[in-house]
Amino acid sequence: MKFSLRFNNDHPVASYVRWAKLAESAGFDQFWVSDDLFFRSAPVILTAVALATKRIEIGTCILNPYTINPAEIAMIIATLDEVSGGRFNLGLSSGAADFLNWVGIAADKPRTAVVESVNAINRLLSGERAAQSGDFLNWTDETYLRFTPSRRVPIYIGAMSPKMAEEIGRIADGGLPLLFPPEHYQNVIPHIRKGAVDVGRDINQIDVAACIWCSISYDKAAAEEVLKEKIAYYGHAFSETILNQLGLTHADFEPIEHAIMTENNVEKAKSLITPQMLQFGIAGTSAELIKRIEKLTALGIQHISFGPPLGPDIDAAIQAIGQDVIPHFT
Repeated sequence: MKFSLRFNNDHPVASYVRWAKLAESAGFDQFWVSDDLFFRSAPVILTAVALATKRIEIGTCILNPYTINPAEIAMIIATLDEVSGGRFNLGLSSGAADFLNWVGIAADKPRTAVVESVNAINRLLSGERAAQSGDFLNWTDETYLRFTPSRRVPIYIGAMSPKMAEEIGRIADGGLPLLFPPEHYQNVIPHIRKGAVDVGRDINQIDVAACIWCSISYDKAAAEEVLKEKIAYYGHAFSETILNQLGLTHADFEPIEHAIMTENNVEKAKSLITPQMLQFGIAGTSAELIKRIEKLTALGIQHISFGPPLGPDIDAAIQAIGQDVIPHFT
């Protein structure tokens, strides 16, 4: 059983270094940082983390091939793998369309972009030339790294759609499917399995991380308040398919979106979050987290990835998961 942590890239660099040290001591296997536009740079954050830790694997969740050319992605991750002593994993996907729209980038053919990028990066990190004439990449025979990477860095594909989940099974070393609610795993895994079967792969050889939102505290009410804010900010952006899994629609989030985006009233938005909406993540004590995860392990999950907000006190949340949750499943 693997355990990892995921963070947004909106905190001071020193905080990530502290959390990574805590996570390493607490027994976590991986430490992931997002690379959303207009926040801090995940590769820079992870360089600091790599230099401050010894065992824990680190990774981006995610980089996208629109804002960073796949050639540069290969350069960045090969260098980070060197700095970390072979502990780096690349999380790659098409990125958030809203963020890309802000800078005038149309995320056309996202699945094609990801597949061609994964194949190109793998070839570059294997010491090959990556010339190709595709629908997304048009590279000449001069596309090769001018240094020798220490290895081919594992690539995890981030997925929210069934088709992207299939690509995890076809071409990735691992997967980062976002699960809303966590039990959505049972709907995602068949798509990953289909992709694997299509190309003759064993799904058990693919590290699929069940990526959940959680907020953990010995104070259940405080934990719920933090998760409410997360859902208030992002709930309206979920697809209708995801919302329908909990019997919700976009109409349910319209007053919440108006409160937080138009009125800039976070407290009002949080007050509109219902118990049903809270099921998008897990909020409560360690015991409640264990109970919910037990249902997930019954579905065959071998890797739990705890994502933001984590809790009202992130340091305490990391320690609580390390002291109470990880030992329960190992």
